[in-house]
Amino acid sequence: MKKSKMAIALCLLPFSYIFAQEIVKGKVLSPTQKPLSGVTVTVSETGTMTTTDSNGAFQINDLQKGNTLVFSYPDYSIQEVVLDEKTVINIVLAAEKVKNIDEVVVTGYTKQKKADITGAVSIVDMKDLNKQGEPNPIKSLQGRVAGLNISTDGSPSGGNTKILIRGISTLDGGNTDPLFVIDGVPTKAGMHELNPADIETMQVLKDASSASIYGSRAGNGVIIITTKKGKKGKMRIDLNYYTAFSQYAKKTPVLNAKQFGQVLWQANINDGLNPNLNNLSYNFDWGVQNGVPTLYNSYVPEYLDAAKTIKSANTNWYDEVSQTGVANSLDVAASSSSDKGSYYFSMGYYNNDGIVKLTNFKRLSARVNTSYNFFDGKLKIGENFTYNKTNELMDPGVLDPALRALPIIPVHTVDGIGWGGPVGGMNDRQNPVRLLEYNKDNGYRYQRFFGNVYAELQPVKNLTLKSSFGVDFSNYYKRMLQRSYVSGYLKNDKNAVNIDQSDTEKWTWSNTAQYTAKAGNHHFDLLGGMEMYKDTYNNTWLRKEGFLIETPDYMYPDAGTGDAFNGGSSTYYSLLSYFGKFNYDYDNRYLFSATVRYDGSSRFGKNNRFGTFPAFSAGWRINKEDFAEKVIPFFSDLRLRAGWGQTGNQEISNSAVYSLYIANYAGGNPTWATSYGTAYDISGVGSGLLPSGFIATQTKNDDLRWETTTQTNLGLDFGVFNQKLTGSVDIYKKETKDLLVLPPYMAVIGEGGNRWINGASMENKGIEVALGYADKTAGGFGYEISGNFSMNRNAITELPQSVINNYGGNGTTDNILGRPINSMYGYVADGLFRTQSEVDNSATQPGKGLGRIRYADLNNDGIINDKDRTWIGNPNPGFMYGINLNFSYKNFDLSTFWQGISDVDVINSKKYQTDFWSVDDVGSNKGTRLLDAWSPQNPNSDIPALTTVDSNAESRFSSYYVENGSYLKLRVLQLGYSIPKNVLEQYKITNFRIYISAQNLLTLKSKSFTGIDPETPAFGYPLPLTFNFGVNLSL
Repeated sequence: MKKSKMAIALCLLPFSYIFAQEIVKGKVLSPTQKPLSGVTVTVSETGTMTTTDSNGAFQINDLQKGNTLVFSYPDYSIQEVVLDEKTVINIVLAAEKVKNIDEVVVTGYTKQKKADITGAVSIVDMKDLNKQGEPNPIKSLQGRVAGLNISTDGSPSGGNTKILIRGISTLDGGNTDPLFVIDGVPTKAGMHELNPADIETMQVLKDASSASIYGSRAGNGVIIITTKKGKKGKMRIDLNYYTAFSQYAKKTPVLNAKQFGQVLWQANINDGLNPNLNNLSYNFDWGVQNGVPTLYNSYVPEYLDAAKTIKSANTNWYDEVSQTGVANSLDVAASSSSDKGSYYFSMGYYNNDGIVKLTNFKRLSARVNTSYNFFDGKLKIGENFTYNKTNELMDPGVLDPALRALPIIPVHTVDGIGWGGPVGGMNDRQNPVRLLEYNKDNGYRYQRFFGNVYAELQPVKNLTLKSSFGVDFSNYYKRMLQRSYVSGYLKNDKNAVNIDQSDTEKWTWSNTAQYTAKAGNHHFDLLGGMEMYKDTYNNTWLRKEGFLIETPDYMYPDAGTGDAFNGGSSTYYSLLSYFGKFNYDYDNRYLFSATVRYDGSSRFGKNNRFGTFPAFSAGWRINKEDFAEKVIPFFSDLRLRAGWGQTGNQEISNSAVYSLYIANYAGGNPTWATSYGTAYDISGVGSGLLPSGFIATQTKNDDLRWETTTQTNLGLDFGVFNQKLTGSVDIYKKETKDLLVLPPYMAVIGEGGNRWINGASMENKGIEVALGYADKTAGGFGYEISGNFSMNRNAITELPQSVINNYGGNGTTDNILGRPINSMYGYVADGLFRTQSEVDNSATQPGKGLGRIRYADLNNDGIINDKDRTWIGNPNPGFMYGINLNFSYKNFDLSTFWQGISDVDVINSKKYQTDFWSVDDVGSNKGTRLLDAWSPQNPNSDIPALTTVDSNAESRFSSYYVENGSYLKLRVLQLGYSIPKNVLEQYKITNFRIYISAQNLLTLKSKSFTGIDPETPAFGYPLPLTFNFGVNLSL
């Protein structure tokens, strides 16, 4: 019996070995041999998880030989260990900053180690970016990347965000944005539709040597966005939520009813007029005391109209159109990865009610990123798709009328239903509240399906073939209701519905082959590919008038009984491209890269349809040299880079190359019928003017060609003390030639005078510096300080004679050549006339007098006229910078981010309303600055004296309206707390963090800037002060 038991035991011995359940113990240490508490240890195959204790120790049960343990810890690189016979494992995790030299980044159809990059590429830290609760991820880049200039406003969607990389490179101001490449699919717009929570990495390709592989669309730079994928281990569920409350940082102070009367009275008194003869319903009780006119009181009638329906009020229209904004954001994602593939699914919801009433942005997004591995990973098939549905109700432009509308006008008539409005001789300014209320059903609806499917195949070792087919389908729909109304003497009897609908279909098919080889210390990487792209746009519109009922449910076209109008358009363009890239390094020290792209575009003339865009770059990793390891061993990275390359720009109309005609038919309503009038006969059989026919509107140009930007870049990257201190410096020169322009033509040329041509040139040059330091003290206090600084100088270097005077100047001898684009040209305001002696001894200036603006006589001819104009401002920032500070102690973290620009001029167009009574819109409301206007009793004021007539022509553009736009803003201040790991472990929660934050909490601006915010100096949507409360949860 004993022998039989022993035999059975011997037979089962091999199986007991195979199915043995192991217990593994160990410790996890930092590079300085200190225990790390809270490190997550996960069994990749089963998802079993534990965390290290305060001594860095862990124990995990039920393991088998061949299992993979994944060690992860914030700010440290992830490490994987495959189990063998060992039951005790001690791990040393490398700090993330040390790892980042070998970090793999996407640089255009391929990937490279960060240490091997020879172009100017900036990698964005998404952890910092996500601390800024913005609907548009591009808006959060402001101040975080050297060389990026981002302009934006406070609209709920962030859709008005514009981005410049290394200055303006084209004369077409509407097409300055870079090319965005999302998971390999190119696009030029719609970043506010992308869910920021889905983004894994962002790379900014700033110079031509890194961006030229994208050829004709890379003239303004390239931003590569890679969305999240599943990571090894058990299924991970992430939930991120925040709610935000927004308000005006500061409103433009406007006159109330009493103050308005005071200013109206003073303006009439200054001009020697009887103030009671005004047409604004004011009566004044005044007299003269000690020779000085004195206002005792002002009165307005109880009712402004004879029918007694509009009762006088004291309305602050800014308050009436404003509210506390509320935003809510919720994102949920599930992800995982194994040797068989990976998946990432996410849903996102964002809803933002802006600080202007009845403005709103909603976004619903869904993403699916999956991949599947076959034949031991030799074949990989995957897709990255997102569906976004957005709805936006935009500001109809109420902030301008909110300043101008008179405070004595009420919001509603006495019945609380009708609309208050101007009466008698008041200006015809619309009721801002009515504008908002009648716009509340006029939002747009937008749907977008974006992404790609791809396949990667390794038929032989080191050779990878990839094919990707990307789509970008979108649908835009807007129904705008035009209602009838009565608002004072303003009224509209006609109602109508306008419907605008468009569809865009874009597809991109890319095919690449990549081969890598190694021979001793020589490493080669060769990429070749082709790409086809097509963009089709279709638009239809209609208008129907005459509705018996004015409700959104009724006002559809088939219910209208009046006139109907409709139209539409369709256009497309296509690209065919071939490209190649060659990377070489010797012994990981000497680096070389060359790229070339050959693009053909349907947008250009048959003689120049194709363009070639080459680039070369080289690098030297000095710290890898033997002498460097001896002389400067503290350098963990020291790399010198140099690059040269060319990129293109083809952002013009799809029809710019063609001769265009429009049909003209006699008759019809010229208000709506654009084809109203007479025409020339296109066939030429008739003579003279004909009642019907065609008119040529544009002449073709078969020689039209690409804008080409040539850029040279020198750079230095360095890291010291195991990458605790890192930095980079880049110097560049960027020259763009063959800029596309559309010269105006004289009427005598006749029809068909429009003709696109090449001919202008522009130059940008500058320097960029980035620096960062991160460390942790022995007591567990972590800190990270990073900053960037950039300087750019722009100049137009060449213009065709036909347009040389179209960009500022006096129209003859003084033009913009050699100056920055968009430079300001006007008179120089040389203070105010404060004494009669100054008035008498100054140049001849019609309308001059005490308290009036004195203009500089620049040509010293004794007369102020248009010959005294000069260049008075540059709107392009000379310096841009950002400072990021992160601190952590135990479970607390504190972050602050500052961003600023300097050496920049802005036009404070509000001064036309805040500093003058008579310059613009006489009789409308004004700003409270007028209460401090110059007078003999207030001789030190810099605000011109009040007057009812602009006899001094102070509406002329002058340096009075140009102000210093420099600022420094506290963009983000955030405090967070993470629940301790040992507490979360009991509930199988990986991470739970709560935080509070504030955005735009503080603005420091120049003392000479008299407005509210130099970032939005005009009547645009103001940037709000925002307070957030949020939760980050991971399971």
